[in-house]
Amino acid sequence: MKNRTKRQLAIKQIILSGRMSSQDELLHIMKDQGFELTQATLSRDLKILKVSKVSDQALGYVYVIPESMNPENQRENTRINFLADGFRDLQFSGNMAVMKTMPGYASSLAVVIDNAQPYEIIGTIAGDDTILIILREGVSHGDLINSLILVMPTLEDKLG
Repeated sequence: MKNRTKRQLAIKQIILSGRMSSQDELLHIMKDQGFELTQATLSRDLKILKVSKVSDQALGYVYVIPESMNPENQRENTRINFLADGFRDLQFSGNMAVMKTMPGYASSLAVVIDNAQPYEIIGTIAGDDTILIILREGVSHGDLINSLILVMPTLEDKLG
């Protein structure tokens, strides 16, 4: 599970950056990037990420991330990136994490996290500038960080 979120983030970035037309091609690129995975694992990851194929004049069919096709979602991604700018700090205590934000950002960030429904997080409780994040049993702090980066990619520079 530790590499799952990193692997899925890499898949998402590869699909968004280029025109992938087959799982074999994507699997080869993932292996070139140092990921060890099987065709079945890649297939499950594509399903979790809700990747679909659309018609392409040059390649026949290519993989797309649904959010990248909809201009409405591109505005949403801009809003999420803006909200991530309000992030201040993340600290852990057992299976809980406390995220500190700029005043007024916490509840909006918690909604983004909750709507993404990451496996690693049972739920959040937000105030004005603080979010309590409850981790699922067995989830490491690194898993949570990777999960948050998958939800809000701009956090990578702040958490990495």
